[in-house]
Amino acid sequence: MVSLPNPGLNDALDSQEQTGALLPGRQHVALDSKDQQAAGSHDYYEEHMARLTAEGEAVDYSRQLTVAQEQLAEYAAQKEEDAAGYLQQAQSLERLLTSWLKSNDNSPARAQLQAASHDLCQKLAEEAGEAKNFAAQQKADVERAKRTSSQADLAPMQDEEDVKRPREENGHAQEASTAMSQEEEEDTDSQPTASTSGSNNFLERAKYIPLRLQLEERRLLRLLEAALSVSEYTDKVDVLSWKSKTSRIHAQIKDICAILSGLVVAQDYKKGQQLVRDRNFQDNAEFFQNCFEAGRRFKIMNPDKMRSEYGKLVYLLMDSSDDHVQNLLEFKCVRPLRTVYTLLEECNGLAVLQDPLVEAATAEIVAGGRPRPEIQRDIRRKEKAREALVQRYSSNRLPEESLLQCLYSISDNNSFLLFNRDPVDRMIAYLQHYFQPNQVEQGFSLGISGGFEGARLTHNHQRQYNYALQSLTLWREISHDMFKLWCLAETDLLSESNSYRLTNTGQGLNRVQQAPGVSRAMHNILYKCQKQIGHWVGSSVIHLGDHNVPNALMFIDKYTQVPRILNPVVLVVDALPDLCKDAQVRAYVDSAFGSVEQKSILADFFKHAFDGGGADNFFDAGSCIDGRLTSAWNWSSKIEKKPYYNIFKMAGFVGFDGRF
Repeated sequence: MVSLPNPGLNDALDSQEQTGALLPGRQHVALDSKDQQAAGSHDYYEEHMARLTAEGEAVDYSRQLTVAQEQLAEYAAQKEEDAAGYLQQAQSLERLLTSWLKSNDNSPARAQLQAASHDLCQKLAEEAGEAKNFAAQQKADVERAKRTSSQADLAPMQDEEDVKRPREENGHAQEASTAMSQEEEEDTDSQPTASTSGSNNFLERAKYIPLRLQLEERRLLRLLEAALSVSEYTDKVDVLSWKSKTSRIHAQIKDICAILSGLVVAQDYKKGQQLVRDRNFQDNAEFFQNCFEAGRRFKIMNPDKMRSEYGKLVYLLMDSSDDHVQNLLEFKCVRPLRTVYTLLEECNGLAVLQDPLVEAATAEIVAGGRPRPEIQRDIRRKEKAREALVQRYSSNRLPEESLLQCLYSISDNNSFLLFNRDPVDRMIAYLQHYFQPNQVEQGFSLGISGGFEGARLTHNHQRQYNYALQSLTLWREISHDMFKLWCLAETDLLSESNSYRLTNTGQGLNRVQQAPGVSRAMHNILYKCQKQIGHWVGSSVIHLGDHNVPNALMFIDKYTQVPRILNPVVLVVDALPDLCKDAQVRAYVDSAFGSVEQKSILADFFKHAFDGGGADNFFDAGSCIDGRLTSAWNWSSKIEKKPYYNIFKMAGFVGFDGRF
């Protein structure tokens, strides 16, 4: 079949104009008329950009005000609860005083009265100190905001750029609702356990587990990685130098077509020659979709890979969903991810996910110092379960190879959970083993005070214990549902009706875009944790689509850092007993920390990795959901200054980022 040239795309690619360029497919007019039209378009563009900038700033300020109101309301609720507790103590003290006055001086009521009054005075002193520190922080924040505002007035910057066509918000909401209607409601009554991979939830998990790549798909992956590694797409497109929207669209089309052409030429030289000549990308639509889908699927299963290439890929696919680009390319670059559920559904094999043997056939086998015969026994049990499933469910519609691919993909998900979720479980176990909420051991109090040692929060030992426990519990649930959150994030990022704006967020230019699917899932997870714990300390604000977490891609990147922070700490704490078997190391540790070096490291972590630090205001850090991880980042960045850093080095610590 002979492919026909695409005249509109040819006009766009052959055009050399970079400023005021006409959209492809329009007829060129006389030079004077063209200049007038360009001038009018430029004025309209400037006015349009000014309006978008004002609207964006208004949205940001409105969100900041909302967050501030929520935080103050939560703080007031906490103070109300504390005041009620102190009132009960005061009433108890009054009853003891009445009883003492009616009795003799040597009665036990006198000692009880003294202890109760001393405890009440201590707590009131803590509350007075917290109120003082809070007032000082608020005053400093107001003064800093005034200085920042005055500096911004002296040097205004045009920091926003319209990067997608304006769309009606109701269309966005309609698509988000449609996408999320396919997602089943979470069982908020269920309690998380150490093993949540039972056969009763494999059917739901399989919807978000990508299929393991096959040999041909890995060849496409290598091709895609090579093309993206040399691409400078975001460097060319995400800049503020464009003077018109059409100029930016022109650059997007040229770079997208260059990447697509390179992929085809590298895969089939003859096809590539024809594509470069005719510029008809629609004939290779399936090939492009396969390449991009394989890259997205591989990244979800391997978060440590494609660390720079994936960002380029997602932003390129975001721009390819623009109406102007799609009309010229005449096809969509994005297609749904292939998951375990979709493959089994196509092959009429969903019954395999409800078989109890699936758990044994996909279980992750951990050595953990166990005897070798016991490990071999678990391996044989796993292989027998897999063989039994293949014999029971393989058919003409569901070949053995496809069934094994699904089982291996579920096993990959279990391996992911072992690396990402289990370190959080270990830290929770350490917290509950070494510390008690109602008992403070001398020298190991978890209490922190705002303004001291970089902390922005003021918590006594019990409150800080609960704050660290609930933060770790939240991270645990996020890590457990990371594949689901990642799939929802891509749905939000690549939605055709979800526009974004290029904004200077204080950390460079970022694409600010709402993420309704991820936001809904996060609120479900937060509600589940709050219901499980029963008592919530701090703010419950979730940042998404603002200057803290600009889009769903940044959200995913942020929470994939949790195991990179916790894993080294867990490994060091686990290695200390064996490390201290050496007499010289034992002598050094005893002289520096005493005989409880593990507890010293953990006490510092639970205090200062959850102290609200990492920023100079409560909107960017503090006790909000994302601020908790910001504090952990801040703690990890100061590890070299810790007194126990030498112990980290002796235990083999090289860094929190690792080598990839």
